[in-house]
Amino acid sequence: MDGTRLSLIKCFESVTDPRIDRTKLHKLSDIIVLAICATVAGADTFDAIEVFGNAHEQWFRRFLELPNGIPSQDTFERVFARIDPIEFRASFSQWTKELAGVFSNEVIAIDGQTVRGARRSGQSKSPVHMVSAWAVGLQLVLAQTKVAEKSNEITAIPEVLELLDINGCIVTMDAMGCQQKIAQQIIDQKGDYVLGLKGNQSSSLEAIEEHFATISETNLSQFQEVDKGHGRIETRTYLGADPGIIPDLKEWPGLKSAIKVISTREIAGKASTESRFYISSIRHEDIERLGHAIRGHWGVENGLHHVLDVTFDQDKSRVRKDRAPENLAVLRHFAMNILKGAPPAKKGSVSKNLKRIRAGYDIQYLEQVMKGLV
Repeated sequence: MDGTRLSLIKCFESVTDPRIDRTKLHKLSDIIVLAICATVAGADTFDAIEVFGNAHEQWFRRFLELPNGIPSQDTFERVFARIDPIEFRASFSQWTKELAGVFSNEVIAIDGQTVRGARRSGQSKSPVHMVSAWAVGLQLVLAQTKVAEKSNEITAIPEVLELLDINGCIVTMDAMGCQQKIAQQIIDQKGDYVLGLKGNQSSSLEAIEEHFATISETNLSQFQEVDKGHGRIETRTYLGADPGIIPDLKEWPGLKSAIKVISTREIAGKASTESRFYISSIRHEDIERLGHAIRGHWGVENGLHHVLDVTFDQDKSRVRKDRAPENLAVLRHFAMNILKGAPPAKKGSVSKNLKRIRAGYDIQYLEQVMKGLV
């Protein structure tokens, strides 16, 4: 990150206030900024945000107007249920661009996650599924969008890509995003892609499997990495091949390599092996770069999904009304990115959970965390 920090108060000037004039007892920017600060400091519900605001009202008055004091729980809930999520996501993307600065060669993992706790009574699944773009090296959420009801990630991924400057970056996706139109969009936006292949592209998968079964090792690029720890040894071998002679792949835009990843895991003397296949717009000779991109994609699980589930208790959220679940997902992403750049809660620790705990107890520490943002 280049250290540039866009004021959160200015960030929300373009978000339309959904309330009628006679009900506007509190400024919209005050409500949103207060909610972000409280979320950073461990408040995961609207009533917790109100309690935190009342406990630190004097501190908030240093940079917020608060003409009628701290908003109530009901006010927070009503406002976040009605804010236009497209505008709210756009403000997040603009703020993150300022935060991240100009970057290239970044691996951007695009992946989806369900907000399980937001389901209504009688529903077996959550109505809210978010697709997010995660910068693997920067460890930042770059953008996000909600998957429309009765749809899937394929329709949401292009919307996320449109929010991003991917020039010079590698975009990685699992099999759901392995679509020719999506590959073309990435090329058009001057990025490269690494896409996982599974049964949804059965002819391409079968063609690559057959290709790797018959090709000579002398025509393959190879890279290997070994991880050891917690009583296990995991070896990943990356094999890259020229896909030019595979007829089933000729329609893929910008395609330059087919990749096979052989993962061998050994635990207590017992070994298991799994193979996965990918296609990419990067030359197969750059197999080490391809291997790091593939490996980096799975960082979205620990770096984003796990943090949201464990540190922010996302799956326990029972916020269900209207647009509130989607807007709260964006609110958590604001908090995540802020905590990434926050000073350690204690020496030698990078834990976001500890940062949240200390920010909740220590207003001076929270002030350090929010420095330059409010």
